[in-house]
Amino acid sequence: DLTGSITTPDVKLNLGGEFSKESTATTFLRQRGYGWLLEVEDDDPEDNKPLLEELDIDLKDIYYKIRCVLMPMPSLGFNRQVVRDNPDFWGPLAVVLFFSMISLYGQFKVVSWIITIWIFGSLTIFLLARVLGGEVAYGQVLGVIGYSLLPLIVIAPVLLVVGSFEVVSTLIKLFGVFWAAYSAASLLVGEEFKTKKPLLIYPIFLLYIYFLSLYTGV
Repeated sequence: DLTGSITTPDVKLNLGGEFSKESTATTFLRQRGYGWLLEVEDDDPEDNKPLLEELDIDLKDIYYKIRCVLMPMPSLGFNRQVVRDNPDFWGPLAVVLFFSMISLYGQFKVVSWIITIWIFGSLTIFLLARVLGGEVAYGQVLGVIGYSLLPLIVIAPVLLVVGSFEVVSTLIKLFGVFWAAYSAASLLVGEEFKTKKPLLIYPIFLLYIYFLSLYTGV
């Protein structure tokens, strides 16, 4: 009878000029069932999203909504209902904060006042709209009211120039308030209100008068 044993040769594979072989520690961990400690997780593509996409900020969408608010005439061809039907948070917040910044000079309390009036004023308009039978959500009202502050931002530098002319300044203020109120009301006041439209348009108009008063002095 022939007896004996054959020793398995230690084979090393040459991969790219470097020798690759599992270490004794690696083999020991795998044999003991701890191989999971050596696993490397693949990068999750969800973790590599751009910051704007991660925060759900669409700059093109915000820019389009800004144009819809600043140019509310139907003849211009903008689909203005997107401001109401596709509400977002960051665009209106940016507009409200920008309006707060231009109102900040000499009155630091104005920022908290403007943000508070935006939140609770929108809540009042929302509750009134629901009572009158309107099918709107609070997020929609919050977005429309926030975006519609843009006309007041536009007239702000003009008021700095003509501030010494009381009559002209008053006319520009009225124009800015009517512009902002019309832009917001045309989006929020739908056909479902029918004869009750003035009951919603009037508080929207008063809300923007109050916003303008915060700009001129708390």
